[in-house]
Amino acid sequence: MMMQGRQLAMALTLLHLLLWHESLTIEVPQDPKILADLRQPPTITKESVKDYIVDPRDNIIIECEAKGNPVPMFTWRRNGKFFNIGKDPRVTMRKRSGTLEIGFRNGGRPEDYEGEYQCFAGNDHGLAMSNKILLRVSKAPLWPKEVLEPVVVTEGSSLVLPCNPPPGLPPPFTFWMSSWMIPIRQDKRVSKGLNGDLYFSNVMAQDAQNDYSCNARFLFTHTIQQKNPFTLQVLTNNNDTSDNDSDPYGGRKIAESTPTFLSPLGSESAKMVLRDEQLLLECIAAGLPTPEVKWFKKGGDLPGRKVKFENYNKTIKISNVSEEDAGEYVCMANNHLGSIRHSIFVQIKAAPYWLDKPTNLVLAPEENGRLVCRANGNPKPSIQWLVNSLPINSSLPDPSRQMMGDTIIFRSVQMGSSAVYQCNASNQHGYLLANAFVSVIDMRPRMLGPKNQLIKVIENNRTFLDCPFFGSPFPELRWFRNGQGSGLDGGHYRAYINGTLEIKRARAEDQGTYTCVASSILGMAENQVRLEVKEPSRIVRAPEHHSAIRGSTVRFDCKVKFDHSLPVTVTWTKDDNPIHLGWRLRKDEESLTIPNINEGDEGIYTCTVKTEIDQDSASARLTVLGRPDPPMDLELSDPAARSVCLTWIPGDDHRSPVKEFLVQFEEDRWEPGRWQDLATYPGDLNSVILQLAPFVNYQFRVIAINAVGHSEASHPSPKYHTSSAAPDVIPRGLRGWGSEKNNMEITWEPLLDLEKNGPNLHYCVWWRQKDSDGEWNNVTIIGTKHVVQNTETYVPYEIKIQARNDLGAGPQSNVVIGYSGEDKPTSAPTELRVSKVDTTKANIQWKPVNQISLRGEFKEYRLYYWRKSSHVPGLVFRKENKTKGFYTTVAEPSTILSELVPFSQYKMFMVVANNRYEGPPSKTVEFSTKEGVPDAPSFFRIKRRGLDSIHLEWDKPLEPNGLLIGYKLKYQIANGSRQGQPRVETFLPNVTDFTLRLPDRSTRYNFYLSALTQMGAGEVVAEESPFFANEAYIDQVDIATQGWFIGLMCAIALIILILLIVCFIKRSRGGKYPVRDKKDLPLDAVDHKDPNGSFDYHSDEDNKPLQGSQTSLEGNVKESDDSLVDYGEGGDGQFNEDGSFIGQYTVKKDKDETEGNESSEATSPVNAIYSLA
Repeated sequence: MMMQGRQLAMALTLLHLLLWHESLTIEVPQDPKILADLRQPPTITKESVKDYIVDPRDNIIIECEAKGNPVPMFTWRRNGKFFNIGKDPRVTMRKRSGTLEIGFRNGGRPEDYEGEYQCFAGNDHGLAMSNKILLRVSKAPLWPKEVLEPVVVTEGSSLVLPCNPPPGLPPPFTFWMSSWMIPIRQDKRVSKGLNGDLYFSNVMAQDAQNDYSCNARFLFTHTIQQKNPFTLQVLTNNNDTSDNDSDPYGGRKIAESTPTFLSPLGSESAKMVLRDEQLLLECIAAGLPTPEVKWFKKGGDLPGRKVKFENYNKTIKISNVSEEDAGEYVCMANNHLGSIRHSIFVQIKAAPYWLDKPTNLVLAPEENGRLVCRANGNPKPSIQWLVNSLPINSSLPDPSRQMMGDTIIFRSVQMGSSAVYQCNASNQHGYLLANAFVSVIDMRPRMLGPKNQLIKVIENNRTFLDCPFFGSPFPELRWFRNGQGSGLDGGHYRAYINGTLEIKRARAEDQGTYTCVASSILGMAENQVRLEVKEPSRIVRAPEHHSAIRGSTVRFDCKVKFDHSLPVTVTWTKDDNPIHLGWRLRKDEESLTIPNINEGDEGIYTCTVKTEIDQDSASARLTVLGRPDPPMDLELSDPAARSVCLTWIPGDDHRSPVKEFLVQFEEDRWEPGRWQDLATYPGDLNSVILQLAPFVNYQFRVIAINAVGHSEASHPSPKYHTSSAAPDVIPRGLRGWGSEKNNMEITWEPLLDLEKNGPNLHYCVWWRQKDSDGEWNNVTIIGTKHVVQNTETYVPYEIKIQARNDLGAGPQSNVVIGYSGEDKPTSAPTELRVSKVDTTKANIQWKPVNQISLRGEFKEYRLYYWRKSSHVPGLVFRKENKTKGFYTTVAEPSTILSELVPFSQYKMFMVVANNRYEGPPSKTVEFSTKEGVPDAPSFFRIKRRGLDSIHLEWDKPLEPNGLLIGYKLKYQIANGSRQGQPRVETFLPNVTDFTLRLPDRSTRYNFYLSALTQMGAGEVVAEESPFFANEAYIDQVDIATQGWFIGLMCAIALIILILLIVCFIKRSRGGKYPVRDKKDLPLDAVDHKDPNGSFDYHSDEDNKPLQGSQTSLEGNVKESDDSLVDYGEGGDGQFNEDGSFIGQYTVKKDKDETEGNESSEATSPVNAIYSLA
């Protein structure tokens, strides 16, 4: 029952832990103001290492630093007892620190202070303690005095020279040297072991010397101590020697031996190492020849990443070992006599190491928390909890604390629950100690960030608004925008527990003032952040890579777009270095221009647009290209009869790889001074075999070619002369043909100069009649033509040719068939007839001629035909003779004659033709084509358009192709892409115009016209009615026809008439109006003054009658021929349909009459009245 009760209690406890809610641990910010007001238990921040070895020549400093509020007080224990620092004058403690300083200026031995030290730091809220520090003084003891007897050993046997260094603290580093401080040479035969001994797998005669000395270097004291040297004597068999320098034993016969182990001994051993330390395994073997040592691990592979082979494969080192490195390691030593193995069983133990190290816990009153201390090791460590350096079981009870194995649980903590807890995990290999305090604090919310911060962000970017805060208990933080609305969280926003507000994608409408409010039961605090959303800075047209020719101009584009409310800079760099703009490099708003580029301008050019909150950059490479330099140092080698090796050194390619090399040659026999292309070769070659022709005196040069162009030609090579040879080319173009009916001309192309191969080139030509089996006729000739006379007409001949020179004959050509001359055919085609005729085509048939009558090679039947007349009365056309050839060899030849004109009379005849002549004509045949549809009218146009009608005109087709019976006109209203119902009008053949009344002046039509014969409608011609050209005129006429406008014009005319009458009356009463003729008349030189003081600007012409008027015998003035139109602008006054005058009176001024009261004759009342009469 008791066991069941315990199991039930444990189950309930586990269930409680699962259901228990742990409060969020408060993280105390490192804000100086917060830390100054915050009361916290002490924390150890710095301490000396556990195993502390000091130099006896220096003062001893044992470090211990801690922090806390209030400032901690420090005490020390030595060897488990309270260490009273005040009683020892050599020991002092640093101010505001627990670090101890032990000085020996006034005497004392450092060894007297060896022991175990532990530091304690405490304040009102708890006590922290350091690790136990084992203080030891470094020791460097002297090597014991000893007399070493000489070591005598037989050549070929193994040897171990012991070192046995004095024990030091820490252990010394050993090495072997001679008395001259020269290191002993080590290899796979001679090496130092881990214990410091010097091992010889086998001894050789040259090993004999008297100064093998082991040296020990002590790290702390920086001293080296030397052991008395060994003298090594090697016994050799001098009776059996030979002179052989390559034999290390001088030809002596040394007994070989199988491998044996010098270290470790036996067939197996064991090794224990702690986790995370370094594992060193060693196998040193003796034997002759020197054995090879190999390593492997049973049941697995060596840890490849961690293992390292040293000391000529005799030692393996595995760093940071772990449990999986345990096992059996086997080393095998072998030579050609045999092998031996040794097994090392490795155990991995572990001092305690942390799985879950306890950390400081800051809680508010009534909150929950826990401290966890988990550690592992081999063997498994024991866990002990302490509180304020005392075992937790012997400390004062705390109702809010509960122990559960490696975990301490806190529930509803109170202000007095603050303390420092220590966790100690230990096993036989070591221990771990960790301090973790529990601090219970209460503090009203505080804002830690700057007030009213302005943040500028880029549109569409992820944005974070920070609002750092602190309080205990942990406050709840909410965000508001523009001081209104509910808290921002969810959707476009995400609020983090640390006070940061994330705007997933900032937009222009997100601008504004954001307020963060932190609140708890102790109060609240708030802060504001202003957000401005800016357009991103972008390069919308980036620079592009350029490969440009030296001396050209390069332009790198860089068009940027940015937010104009932000200051912006656009900078250029070359290879990440600033560009210095000057007279050559020019920069504008959207580009960088580099004129006259050279090699120094090469590089990567980067355009960077930068504002205070963002930047964008784009780069492009400039490669300056140039024509390559000419190749150099041409050399000829490996001469042969028809080849030579040409080698050169390529010149600089100027950053444009050479694509190919062009080899040219000059010869001084046929065309001296003319360089000719010989061959091209890939750009990666600089040595080629040139294939040459015989009998040529060559000189070569090389041209390099890249993407920019050709280099200059290289300097010529030395001359190279090829020997003569017989021709090896057959003359090309061999043919035989007759220039007359009784001959045959044999012609061919001459060999090229470089194909002659030797002096005195000539040709040997053979010919004979085909199928005659007769003797060949031949001739030797220097030229390229031979004429065979007195041949039969058109007879085939066999022909062949051969080129020869003084060195011999070249190859003969294949036999070519040639023909003697042709004569006129003697027969004409018969039974020429037309079997089927339609409007444009006719089927022609005839009987072929006899092949013998051709008297040459058949070429074609040639038909001559022409249009004799048209069946359309009165049609005028241009007569034209036409020819068409037909190649056919069938027994019943026929063809189709096309492209004829319908409704016409044709004539034709036929001849047969060979390559030179036509035969006699056949009989002439006549035929007629049938009536067809007519061509399109010769023209179709809209002659004029009025306000309410359209007039169309057209003319008959040039080729009616039959008897016209009329015209068909189809038209339909066109309104953009929509068309109205089509209408059709037909006309007699003598009608060639049509007038269409418009229902509306804005209506437009599409017209389609075609001519008609009995066979139907012909080709259609289309026309579209235009817009009316003068819309303004239409509007003006419309206004002029309105009644109100007519009345207004009449009123204006009446007012003008009244004004003219008033002027006339005033003049008749003595008013003086200077009236001048339209001619330019000079004024009097002297002004005439009236008695009343007024000036009269008049001329003598005032008393003369008006120009154009007639005076009667009675002196009466007759009606003037002038009218007001004469004084208007251009005389084109307009009248409406009802006769009302709508022109305007326009004063016509002389250019010099710009001042005074002068007026033109147009305002003369007399002229005005007579003109209106």
